[in-house]
Amino acid sequence: MKYYLIVGEASGDLHASNLMKALKEKDSEAEFRFFGGDLMLAVGGTRVKHYKELAYMGFIPVLMHLRTIFKNMDVCEQDILLWQPDVLILVDYPGFNLDVARYIKKHSSIPVYYYISPKIWAWKEWRIKRIKRDIDEMFSILPFEIDFYKKHNYPIHYIGNPCVDAVDTFKAHHLETFDSFIKENGLTDKPIIALLAGSRKQEIKDNLPVMIEAASVYTDKYQLVLAGAPSIEDSYYSQYIKVGVQLKIVHNQTYRLLQQSKAALVTSGTATLETCLFHVPQVVCYYTPLGKIIAFLKRHVLNVQFISLVNLIANKEVVKELVADKMTVGNIRSELCTILNDKNYRQNMLNEYDNIIRILGEPGASRKAAQQMVALLRK
Repeated sequence: MKYYLIVGEASGDLHASNLMKALKEKDSEAEFRFFGGDLMLAVGGTRVKHYKELAYMGFIPVLMHLRTIFKNMDVCEQDILLWQPDVLILVDYPGFNLDVARYIKKHSSIPVYYYISPKIWAWKEWRIKRIKRDIDEMFSILPFEIDFYKKHNYPIHYIGNPCVDAVDTFKAHHLETFDSFIKENGLTDKPIIALLAGSRKQEIKDNLPVMIEAASVYTDKYQLVLAGAPSIEDSYYSQYIKVGVQLKIVHNQTYRLLQQSKAALVTSGTATLETCLFHVPQVVCYYTPLGKIIAFLKRHVLNVQFISLVNLIANKEVVKELVADKMTVGNIRSELCTILNDKNYRQNMLNEYDNIIRILGEPGASRKAAQQMVALLRK
C-alpha cells in the first residue's frame, strides 16, 4: 500500500520514521512519500519537502512567512491528490495538517489518519469539530486523551507512547559509560547539568540566556552541557553565551546526554517526557516576552492545569513548571539547587517518574499503530 505522511518538526520525524519501519514489517509492499526529515528518508521513500521548510513558530514568524506556508500547503495538497495514496497519515503539527486534511477530504476519498493527536484538550478545543469531520481514525499516544475524546463522542485508539519505544531502543543499544561519553565530547569529569532549550530558534532565543545565567552559579561542581538541535549551528547559540561562561554544546546527542546527566533544565514539550524516561530530575522552563499575558491565559483560557507532559500524565505536579512570568533566574536557581542537593526531593521525583512510565504502558506504540492501521485499510 501507499502511505503519505506529513510531519512538521524533529520529534515528528523521529516518531514517523519508527512508524514507517513498523508499517514495512506489516506491509511488505509499503511505499512512502512524505513531508519529513532525515530519519524518515533513511527508512525509505520519497521526501517531497524537508520539515525545516515548514517549521515556523510564533505569531510574528508565521505572519511573516504566510505566503511560503500557503505555497507549501498547496504543493502538499496537490502532490497527495496526484500520488493517490491508500492513506494520508498526519503527525501532530495541527496548524498545517488540519488544513490539509480538510482539503483532502473535500477533494478525494483518501482516508485520513492522525498519528499523535493535536493538543486540543489544552487549547482550541473547538478543533474537535474539524477532527470529527476530516479525520477517519485518531491514534493517541497520551492516555488521558481517551477521556477527552470520549467526552466528545469520538472514539480513538490509544497505542502507547512512541517516546517509550525510542528511549527503550536507545538504552538497549547504548550501554556506554560516563567516561567514554565525556572523552568523546571533550568534557570534564564533573557531573552534568543538561540544558535542553528547544529545537526552534525562537525557543532558544527566549529560553537559553536565562537558563545559562541561572545554572552558571553551579559550575564549580557541575559542567553545563547544551543539547544542540539538529538544525541549529553553533554560531546561533554563541550569541546567547556570554564570554567566560563554561558551557559545551553536543549536537544530535540528546539521548546520550540525558543518559549521563544528573539534572536538566528543559523547555516544555516532548523533551520533558524523554527526560522523565531517562530518570533525570528536571526543571521545566518556558519563557516568553509576553509573560504576564501568557500567565493570564494559563489561568483563565487554557483548559489544563499543567503544560509539561510529565505533569499532565501524572495529573499532578511532579516537576516544577517555571512558565511565562515565573521563569526567572532566581526561581530556576532555587529549584535546580533543590533537585541537586535534596536527596529525598530527587528520589520522590524519580518515584513519580516510575508511576508515569507504568501509566504509559509497555513499549510497542509504533508496532501497535502500524498493525491497527494496516488492519483498518485491508477491511
